[in-house]
Amino acid sequence: MTTAVTQTWYMTQRQLMVFARQPAYAVIMLVQPVVWLFLFGALFRNVVELGGFGTTSYLDYLVPGVVVMSALGSNMWAGMGTLEEIQRGTLNRFLTTPASRAALMNGNVVHNGIVTAFQSVVIVLLGLLGGADYPGGVTGVLVLVVASVLLGTVFGALSNALGMLVRERESIIGINTFLLLPLTFLSSAFMAPDQMPSWMRRIADVNPLNWAMTAGRSALSADPEWGAVLGRGGALLALAVAAVWLSIRTFRSYQRSV
Repeated sequence: MTTAVTQTWYMTQRQLMVFARQPAYAVIMLVQPVVWLFLFGALFRNVVELGGFGTTSYLDYLVPGVVVMSALGSNMWAGMGTLEEIQRGTLNRFLTTPASRAALMNGNVVHNGIVTAFQSVVIVLLGLLGGADYPGGVTGVLVLVVASVLLGTVFGALSNALGMLVRERESIIGINTFLLLPLTFLSSAFMAPDQMPSWMRRIADVNPLNWAMTAGRSALSADPEWGAVLGRGGALLALAVAAVWLSIRTFRSYQRSV
């Protein structure tokens, strides 16, 4: 176990070095969250008058949604990196070494988790600069970041598994494009559940994206519902463990095929 953890960190460092050498990527990946925060925040600022948002500021409501949406959007493309390593032959060369097979997969997942945490903190700070208020303080922000990382782990691990199964860029792009908008809009990202049609609320209740938003928003409120936070957080953790297990199993199937 110690060896697997150490090797996972080595593989994570390898990914982080690539990220560090492309600082422009860190800036580009924040462009869309800025658009969501400040353009949508300004456009729909009066929607809170409908009620059910738990705050009088739409930006306060929007920040957790943007954090979670960004975690989803960035991690859904993790499989593209895995596919690129397959096509370059890098992954197959690693298979000739005694490196832990779990480390080969989990290094990518841990790297995405670190990047997601960084991205989430930056979005929270941007919201603060824009006038958002976080009554839950540092604890609330920490819960939001952890929830976004767990959600990112779920979809990052599933994306890795998908990359090894389909091995085609077009398939990954098509599946991600098909899932991204429905997952986003069938959640409370932009609208309070009380203002959603009943059928949308029922779907949102089983949407992992919405679990992360619910946990984050509750923790950031002045009077957090810790039962909801722990319940949604526990469900995300269980889903993340299952997704990582599936990606490792898929990797072992890929290994047998080469």
